[in-house]
Amino acid sequence: MNPIIRTIESLDWMTLALVLSMLVMTLGKYLFQTKFLNFLILPFNNKYIMLSNKKGRLLNWFHIFMTIFQFINLSLFIFLINKAWNGTSNQDTFEVFLITIALVIVFQTVKIFLQLFKAFAFNTQELVWDVIYNKTTYFNHSSLVMFLSNIILIYILNNSKTVIYIAIGLILLINAIGLIKLVKNHQKVIVSYLFYFILYLCALEIAPLVVIGSYLKG
Repeated sequence: MNPIIRTIESLDWMTLALVLSMLVMTLGKYLFQTKFLNFLILPFNNKYIMLSNKKGRLLNWFHIFMTIFQFINLSLFIFLINKAWNGTSNQDTFEVFLITIALVIVFQTVKIFLQLFKAFAFNTQELVWDVIYNKTTYFNHSSLVMFLSNIILIYILNNSKTVIYIAIGLILLINAIGLIKLVKNHQKVIVSYLFYFILYLCALEIAPLVVIGSYLKG
C-alpha cells in the first residue's frame, strides 16, 4: 500500500480573523446597544441614519467598530472568493489575506479622499458627507452577510460558488436599498448636482464593480 500525502489547510488564522471581527462587533453592541439594534434593522428602517448626529458621525466609535468589522470580513470574503475560483497554496494563504485587507483599507480610504476632493471642487461638501456616511453605513451592514457567508464557506460548504453568489446578491440588494433611500431623502439636492452624482456613480461605484467582475470572469 503506497502512502498518500494529504495536504490539510490550517484554519487557525481564519478562525482568529472571524473571532476578532466578532469581538469588535460585540464590543460595539455592548457599548452602544440602542445604536446596534437600530443598525440591525437598517434596510427596513432608516432610524439609525436619521438619529445619527451630522457632526463627526463618521468618527463616532460605533461606526468605527463596524467599519473595522467590515474590513476584516470583506477581506476574508474576497480571499474566499479568490480561493473558490483560483485556489491558493497553503504557503501563501495568510500572506494573501494580509495583502487583501491592506488593499481594502487603502482602496476605501483613497475613495473617500477622492469624494472629498470632488466635493471641494463642486462645492457640495454637505451632500458628499451624507453620501459617504450613508454608503459606508449600508456597506458596514452588508458585512453581516459577509460574516455569515465566511462561516459557511470555511466550516460548512467549502468553496461553494452558490453561497458566494447568494451573498453577493444580498450585499448588492442591501446597498441598493441604501442608495435608493439616499436619493429619496436628498432628491432635491441631487437634482441640483445631477452631473456630479452621475460622475460619482460611474467613477467610484460602477467602475470598481466592473473591474472586480472582469477579474472574476477572467
